[in-house]
Amino acid sequence: MNVRPAAVAGYFYPDNARELRAAVLEHVVRAKPDGPVPKALIAPHAGYQYSGPVAGSAYALIAPRRDVIERVVLIGPSHRVGFAGLALPDASAFATPLGDVALDRAAIDRIRPLPQVIVSNHAHRQEHSIEVHLPFLQETLGPFSLVPLLTGEAAPSEVGAVIDALWGGQDTLIVVSSDLSHYHDYATASRMDAATSAAIEALRDEDIADDHACGAVAIRGLLWAARRRGLAARTLDLRNSGDTAGSKDRVVGYGAYAFDESAI
Repeated sequence: MNVRPAAVAGYFYPDNARELRAAVLEHVVRAKPDGPVPKALIAPHAGYQYSGPVAGSAYALIAPRRDVIERVVLIGPSHRVGFAGLALPDASAFATPLGDVALDRAAIDRIRPLPQVIVSNHAHRQEHSIEVHLPFLQETLGPFSLVPLLTGEAAPSEVGAVIDALWGGQDTLIVVSSDLSHYHDYATASRMDAATSAAIEALRDEDIADDHACGAVAIRGLLWAARRRGLAARTLDLRNSGDTAGSKDRVVGYGAYAFDESAI
């Protein structure tokens, strides 16, 4: 098997399986989920000590569908490698300290002919934006397969078309991986992130600028698809590193959002 090894275990999250499981469960159990099981989520991807509590508020919501969700479409930004479109890896599975997550070859084959979809192991090799979500999914869900996509330069409609092609039913969960504003003082970050949250709740992809979120490309694509499908977005948690595990002079923002089909 061509398994993509964990690149940031021991750095963004514990590399010991027992410690990792305990860290994930702590963040999920402390969350107080409210509302229906969402079709899609936006959740952050920083080190667990910083963004784990916010991510936990998103993943706690999907626990009631543990044995229903069989496929996760996980879309995150490429932080290190530039390219046009959305990049898949040439791999059969992603590894974490909790085990391997198999890729969904049938779903991947469905989107591979799209002109905006490429294959780039180089982009995936050291990227953390997808990897840090996998332990949360492994602990929250039963067995599931993965469609991992990294975004480069892409229009909302290009990302949205990929999401549409993978939409599926209740067996499919869509997750966009993104932090919010980066390295502003606490007050500035709070204002920026509140405006970003308002744009997400209003499904206004045109109001999400690149400096509002590192996963802005993926967020805009999800909002484009959600608006077309009549979904409703809600903010689950909105904090920054000054609230969780850092000083307030230079912070990174974290938000968790749910997209509900029940609003249709």
